[in-house]
Amino acid sequence: MRIANLLGRLVLVAPEGARAIDVERASGGRFGPDVQAIYGRWAEFTAWAESVDLSAAVPFAVENLGAPAPAPGQLLAIGLNYADHAAESGFAVPDAPTVLFTKWASCLTGPVTTVELPDGGNTDWEVELVVVLGKRAWRIEEDKAWDHVAGLTVGQDLSERITQTAGPSPQFSLGKSLPGFGPMGPWLVTHDEFADPDDLEIGCAINGETVQKGRTRDLIFSVSSMITKVSARLPLMPGDVLFTGTPAGVGAGRKPPRFIRPGDELVSYVSGIGELRQRFVAAHSA
Repeated sequence: MRIANLLGRLVLVAPEGARAIDVERASGGRFGPDVQAIYGRWAEFTAWAESVDLSAAVPFAVENLGAPAPAPGQLLAIGLNYADHAAESGFAVPDAPTVLFTKWASCLTGPVTTVELPDGGNTDWEVELVVVLGKRAWRIEEDKAWDHVAGLTVGQDLSERITQTAGPSPQFSLGKSLPGFGPMGPWLVTHDEFADPDDLEIGCAINGETVQKGRTRDLIFSVSSMITKVSARLPLMPGDVLFTGTPAGVGAGRKPPRFIRPGDELVSYVSGIGELRQRFVAAHSA
């Protein structure tokens, strides 16, 4: 099953990804149009959605999609969760998910956007598999973790490196939460749609040149491990968002470093889900 945020309304997306049906209308008002609210009724919603006839779905423009979880209560991200990315960053492979930070929900957007690059910044790319919770998770055993997942989507953890690393005690969040720095989408796919949700190809390209390519089986802390370890410290709530880390190939890890320039187009994907497409412009010209 795929759900999406179409012009601010919850929709079910047909398997080919080109048509959708409005949930409020199809359910006769049983479920409202609020995309974020559906995660609080996830089990009830998915039981209903499985029987919906999608033959009446209508075409839509992907440019009209928003983030599939646009207003999470918590948006957590993990750093250094692939060994090759830890190596290019000059760090040892962590033995616990201690590089955990937040992105602020105000940076979330849909899958096709124009992003303004900050003046004097070094904006970098980080394609990531993103998890959305569909059930409260608190001190969850690893073999039960996937039961708490609503689905998976694609995310870009766009990062302004100068801000991210500034000051005597650098804090990641501001440099990773500038306007438009959290594109997600194009939709949420439930994990039962994948033959193996722990082994998906992930990558991105700038102006057609592949800069990152990996597989989620190489996550140091898998989706289930991450949920278990994070939920041991704090409750995760329905609709919360987890960015699971990025593979090698970011601009800051290159010699010499390379960053996004005005006019660049960044295309990011996770196999079985879909792609994001961001175009970048100089500050004040978006």
